[in-house]
Amino acid sequence: KVVVIEEVFEPEYFKDRRVQVSIFMSPLNVHINFDPISGTTTYTKYHPGKYLVAWHPKSSTDNERSTVVTRHAEHGEVLFRQIAGAMARRICTYSKVGAQAEQGSEFGFIKFGSRVDLFLPIGSVIEVQLGQKVSGSTSVIARFR
Repeated sequence: KVVVIEEVFEPEYFKDRRVQVSIFMSPLNVHINFDPISGTTTYTKYHPGKYLVAWHPKSSTDNERSTVVTRHAEHGEVLFRQIAGAMARRICTYSKVGAQAEQGSEFGFIKFGSRVDLFLPIGSVIEVQLGQKVSGSTSVIARFR
């Protein structure tokens, strides 16, 4: 379910303004995560942290999380972050720097309740709405201009 759509400052990698789209996964959802874009993985980083409920705004910066950035040849870079929730105590990320990512391919999973944040270029056309239920590898979250 989409829980955040807003323009924010992304401090870890881009250090500039991006459009953040956050998707919450309840303990009853499937927690496989899929590459949102094709390209080359340029950055990965694991961050230990807390286990706040995944819909909490501070979960994006305070919880255990794993960050991945993929560069698309035409559209630039997209950052996506797996965030562990109160019940989720294990994040698994398969992405490796220099590897090719294929949109819709599995890049990892998070056990139980969790969240994924996408940080998209300003001007991206957001195709989802707050509260909308989405499905991995099938729902279109945004399009580039």
